[in-house]
This record gives sequence, structure tokens and C-alpha cells, in this order.
Amino acid sequence: MDPLGAPSQFVDVDTLPSWSDSCEDGVNSDTAAEKLQEDTIRSPFPYNKDINGKVVIWKGDVAILNCTAIVNTSNETLTDKNPVSESIFMLAGPDLKEDLQKLKGCRTGEAKLTKGFNLAARFIIHTVGPKYKSRYRTAAESSLYSCYRNVLQLAKEQSMSSVGFCVINSVKRGYPLEDATHIALRTVRRFLEIHGETIEKVVFAVSELEEATYQRLLPLYFPRSLKEESRSLPYLPADIGNAEGEPVVPERQIRISEKPGAPEDIQEEEDEGLGVDLSFIGSHAFARMEGDIDKQRRLILQGQLSEAALQKQHQRNYNRWLCQARSEDLSDIASLKALYQTGVDNCGRTVMVVVGRNIPVTLIDMDKALLYFIHVMDHIAVKDYVLVYFHTLTSEYNHLDSDFLKKLYDVVDVKYKRNLKAVYFVHPTFRSKVSTWFFTTFSVSGLKDKIHHVDSLHQLFSAISPEQIDFPPFVLEYDARENGPYYPSYPPSPDL
Repeated sequence: MDPLGAPSQFVDVDTLPSWSDSCEDGVNSDTAAEKLQEDTIRSPFPYNKDINGKVVIWKGDVAILNCTAIVNTSNETLTDKNPVSESIFMLAGPDLKEDLQKLKGCRTGEAKLTKGFNLAARFIIHTVGPKYKSRYRTAAESSLYSCYRNVLQLAKEQSMSSVGFCVINSVKRGYPLEDATHIALRTVRRFLEIHGETIEKVVFAVSELEEATYQRLLPLYFPRSLKEESRSLPYLPADIGNAEGEPVVPERQIRISEKPGAPEDIQEEEDEGLGVDLSFIGSHAFARMEGDIDKQRRLILQGQLSEAALQKQHQRNYNRWLCQARSEDLSDIASLKALYQTGVDNCGRTVMVVVGRNIPVTLIDMDKALLYFIHVMDHIAVKDYVLVYFHTLTSEYNHLDSDFLKKLYDVVDVKYKRNLKAVYFVHPTFRSKVSTWFFTTFSVSGLKDKIHHVDSLHQLFSAISPEQIDFPPFVLEYDARENGPYYPSYPPSPDL
């Protein structure tokens, strides 16, 4: 109420329901979380009830929020005329324009502070979002991240307890709403993980057009239960940023050793002791500052590098691939639906499905296919898992050649090989059996005993229950035609 007793036009953020209050699953209790913890593959953005309690999504005008600070999105001269700015200027009064003139503009990605004047909010944080052009996408992503990060950093420095965000990427600047929402949500999430004790409330004030996108993407970064976390995991984009949510640009991550003359093993031990991740490095000798790469390769061939040094070199190489996998747009590979997670086998191990027929080898970039495999599998391979490969109705255009498979086997981290417990090769042909035997005998080691050729789904179901696998329809049709329909008549056994 205002002093005259009339209802106030302003909205107190403490009266708005938090994101955790809107839980759909009913699985956000601590007891339920403990039960699901062991069996759930964790997201890079795990369920956190405390963080969810700080987040609010609200459909309305950011200018009427009663919080410590609200955010205004503008242009470099802070004179932009967009719906958000116009509402803020109208309610704040003429003193705001005078205060803005003292700031002398604001560069893209920066954040500057003024008083709130006649607003309910004490402060206004002004920021400038980037103009979006697809060929400068990386620069736009970095600038938009800087907007959100600098606003939050300013709020932290000024000991602000609550911040009301408008949608910074204005329509006028052409930034795709969904891409921008990913950056906004993950940046706020990472900031709250690190500095959550300094901010009590973060409100996303959205319009009717923006609300649906925010409601759809919020569960990816702020899951309200372990069930929602697990369900949202496959929908995370390839680039989830670094530990602070900043977009990862692999070619910019150059490592320069503090002691270029020190032996590699000693330098690595010091790096590990400091707990600093210095693994994303350039591929040439100068960028790495670690000695002559050709010399290292020659030593490897001569068998003179230690096993520990080889492992560390392999780990660095894998980390570069993983970094690239998280930064590239792999949506074209994902759309093939050639690799996906399904249920668990009879031993409780995660089942990953590969559909051979969905891999048009001659039409896609196989390096991107390798990146997608790493992106999907990196968090799966931390625990025991099995692969089900459907060779059903594949043609010569779907066959992965041995060079690609050898490259994949050589690139992936040791956890992939250690935790892979079985590969079920479904509907093999005589030719594929021969090729598999040669590959596992002469190209890679330790894989042959894990391969199980499965001629019918009836055999597969003795290791994995039917309800635990999402089958492509053509696989079921082919198997029914070749082997007859499956009628379970006995409980499945643990192994084939």
C-alpha cells in the first residue's frame, strides 16, 4: 500500500514463488534425493534445492519489481528505446537521464550502476547486449555472458541481496532467444554455485513471448529433483561453458608452463598439487612450451617415454577433444538419433544404444561424429555401462571403417575402456563378424572378450529386459520377420 492507502503498483520479490516451489515431480525431498543418488547419472548442473530457492521466474515488467537492483538493457549510449528501458525511464523519473549522462555510455558486455530514483528498486544496473550475427556467434556469446556475469559481479560487490533481470538480448539486437536463454541460465547457475551466499534472490522477469522458452530450459540448469535432472540431461547443449558458465573457445586456451626447462613429470606433479586445470592447451610446440613435440613422438616410438608420461599425454589430448565437443554445434549429428541412452541391464548398468542404420558415413563429418560421441559419453563412462549396437539392415554407406574406430578407441579416456562391460552386436552378418574379429584381434586390445554377437532379440533379452531398451521400429519388425515374435517364458538371467 502507498501512503494514501491505494494498492502499490510495485511487486515485492519476497512474495513471488521460487522455482523450487513449482516442482512437478514431487521428488525434491532430501530423503528421495538420497535414494536416487547412487543410481542416477549426474548432470553438470545437479539438483540443488538451496539454489532453486533463490531463483524466481516471473511474467511481468522488471521496472515494477521491489528488489535491491533491477537490470536495464540498452545500447552503448544508454539511450535505447525498447519496452524495458522505456518503462524504467517512465517510472524512475527525469533524474535518471541526468545520472546516465555522467556515465558517458557503456560498452557491450559491461555493467554500470545508477540509483533507482522513483522505482521501488534502490539501484538500476545498466548493461549492453551484443548485436547478433551468425558468423560472429562466438563473440556474441562471450559478450552476452559478460553482461550477465558483470551484472552479478556488481551486485556482489555492492552487497545486493536481490537482482531482477530483464531479458538482456533485446529483439532489436537480433539475438536468438533460445541461445541467449541458455547463456543467461547457465551463467546465473554457475554464479550462484560459487557466490550463492551473497545473493538471496535472482528474478527472471519475462514477457509472455519469452516465458515458454524460460520454462522449458530452466529444468536443464535448475532441475527441481533428481528425476528431473536425469530427464533433462540429454537436452543440454554441446557447449555448457566452463566452471563459470563462460563459453569455451578451444583455440584461445593456450598453456604456457611456469618452468619451461623443468622435466615434464615434475611440472605435471606441481600442476596437480596446485589443483589447477591446465590441460586445455595449444597443439603446437610454442603454445605448449613443453619441448619438441616431434622429439616426444620419436621417444614414444622408441619406447623411451614412461608409462606415466604417456598417460598424461593421452589425458591432455582427450581433454582437448572434450573441450572442442562442448564448444561446437553438434545438433546435426544429434538429429540422426544414432546414439542415445536408454535404461539399465540386468546388472543395473547404463545401456547406451548405437543404431548403425542411422549413421550415413559418407554424408557426415566423422570428426563431428567423434566429438558428439565424446560429448554424450563423457559423463556416462564414469560408471559401468554396456553398448547395444544394432547392425540391423545396415548398408555399405553405414559401415564405420576400422580407421575411424581405431581413432575413437585411441582418443577416448581410459574410463571408457575400463567401465565398458559388454558390447551386444545385434543382427550381425558374416562379414561383420569377420571384420569385428580382425579389428579386436589386431587393432585394439582388451575388447574381444566384451563383444557378444546377438542373432535375435530373444538372446538380447536374457541380458537386458525389453522395457529397458528403446527400439527403432525397423529393428523390431526385422527381428519378428526373421526370428518370430518374442514371448518371454522365463525370468531373464544376468548374462548371455
